[in-house]
Amino acid sequence: MAEMKVDIVKGLRTVYEKIRIAASKRSPELSDYGEPRLVAASKTKPKQDVIVAYEWGQRHFGENYVQELVEKGTDSEILERCKDIRWHVIGHLQRNKVNKVVGIPNLFMIETIDSEKLAASVNAACEKLERKDPLNVMVQVNTSAEDTKSGLEPGEVSTVVDYIRKSCPKLKFVGLMTIGIYDYDMSLGPNPDFLLLLKCRQELSEKLNIPIKEIELSMGMSTDYEHAVEVGSTNVRVGSVIFGPRSYPVKT
Repeated sequence: MAEMKVDIVKGLRTVYEKIRIAASKRSPELSDYGEPRLVAASKTKPKQDVIVAYEWGQRHFGENYVQELVEKGTDSEILERCKDIRWHVIGHLQRNKVNKVVGIPNLFMIETIDSEKLAASVNAACEKLERKDPLNVMVQVNTSAEDTKSGLEPGEVSTVVDYIRKSCPKLKFVGLMTIGIYDYDMSLGPNPDFLLLLKCRQELSEKLNIPIKEIELSMGMSTDYEHAVEVGSTNVRVGSVIFGPRSYPVKT
């Protein structure tokens, strides 16, 4: 069966409009945060889809898998046609793959730092490559306490953030990230994972004396990004509603 052609530009327009509407529904204390950043999650999608989205005006793209990010991030056509692209690492990062990631042109942010050791490895790689500007990083929090998800326990967050700020001069801590429970039933009320990340930010701000506005929140994906924006997300990671359903290789 032929794969249905996806209108990527229509998808982007729809997502940006829904983000705008969701941001307008925020409570008064969140009203001056501005519209959040949209990271187009291009996992499993061909480079042509990235180029189409970029040429429409999208700049931030996220990849879950290191090998796929390396292939796209060093692709000659993307480098030529997408000179201002900004790559985000949004999947689990192993320390033995840090050097590959840090060497990618236009790497903008790693959203999944989940230990002091990983932070130290990324910092060392940046130093080795003589990266000019500090690399933006977020600390991932396992708000749903699921064994299958990476991330720190909420009580560990301030220790790792403090380590990054004091011991990793090549890294710039910019916020917290969570994945949360998949397919949360919105009829039950606000997503508890999002509320917990908001609480983590408040506690982090108070403990380390960091202004709230300097701590971004990366939460919300294709199924829940509107709700995430409404409760305070500053960075949403949206893939399938832009690029269409993902197609994974069939394992034999």
